[in-house]
Amino acid sequence: MENEKKLSSVSDVGAWAMNVISSVGIIMANKQLMSPNGYAFSFATTLTGFHFAVTALVGLVSNATGYSMSKHVPIWELLWFSVVANMSITGMNLSLMLNSVGFYQISKLSMIPVVCVMEWILHNKHYSREVKIAVVVVVIGVGVCTVTDVKVNAKGFLCASVAVVSTSLQQISIGSLQKKYSIGSFELLSKTAPIQALSLLLFGPFIDYFLNGKLISHYKMSAGAVMFILLSCSLAVFCNVSQYLCIGRFSAVSFQVLGHMKTVCVLTLGWLLFDSELTLKNIMGMTLAVVGMIIYSWAVEVEKQSNAKALPHMKNSLTEEEIRLLKEGVENPPVKDVELVESKV
Repeated sequence: MENEKKLSSVSDVGAWAMNVISSVGIIMANKQLMSPNGYAFSFATTLTGFHFAVTALVGLVSNATGYSMSKHVPIWELLWFSVVANMSITGMNLSLMLNSVGFYQISKLSMIPVVCVMEWILHNKHYSREVKIAVVVVVIGVGVCTVTDVKVNAKGFLCASVAVVSTSLQQISIGSLQKKYSIGSFELLSKTAPIQALSLLLFGPFIDYFLNGKLISHYKMSAGAVMFILLSCSLAVFCNVSQYLCIGRFSAVSFQVLGHMKTVCVLTLGWLLFDSELTLKNIMGMTLAVVGMIIYSWAVEVEKQSNAKALPHMKNSLTEEEIRLLKEGVENPPVKDVELVESKV
């Protein structure tokens, strides 16, 4: 039992490490690829389509070689999820174009409380006072180190709202679909990636043209640009897999809160590699954010322990009649439950 807990902890750390490293890596690669001082490849939506195309290809090869098993998920669920996910990507790109960087960062920070509220509405999930305090500390810390000028307009606010709601819903749905259909993170990703790739590659060039007034067909591709696109796509596979893995293992809120470690890493690496300015305000904000993440990790662990202690108490509080009824229910389950289990397998 103890060995299983240790292996689980190692797997959890590995999933988070893969997500942080791949996410920071893809941001650095895209910065070089898309910046005017780099290769000026300013087609973010189409690039995301490339990411999902490579991810879909990896999933196809994995299924063909028997490395992963394909489980049934209704096509309407996959289409609905893909629409929400693509709305998230498009909404974020439009929000960044129409709003100031400061308001864009605020909209990203607002995802944490939005995810909390949506999980409460959809899954009746409640959070302890310690978790709420930790979330507030993280939001303030990341806000201090990232938010500068804040300018907003009606169109930008609408796009930011759509982006926040769709991103929050997408991340909650990743965990819900995995539990609902007893499907692994990679299996779910390999089913949604082809739909997202097809739709983004089809509509992405038009969205990018609307965003920057440039056509991808007019872009002069170089060997360096191709190399960074391939690097970005390779890192995207690890980033996508680790995102599904982390949300499946933990929750959308944990993914959002601890995911801001990537913000701290990006700011630090930007200072080290790209001569970005790192002020006292940035350092104070990053420190506060890290403290908030530590408090959050501690609060979640305390919550788990209190729930574990509550289970034996609940067991002891059951009457003999209730225990007998529970046993009868296990030994003679209703037909509907049997059919539900069979449909999931």
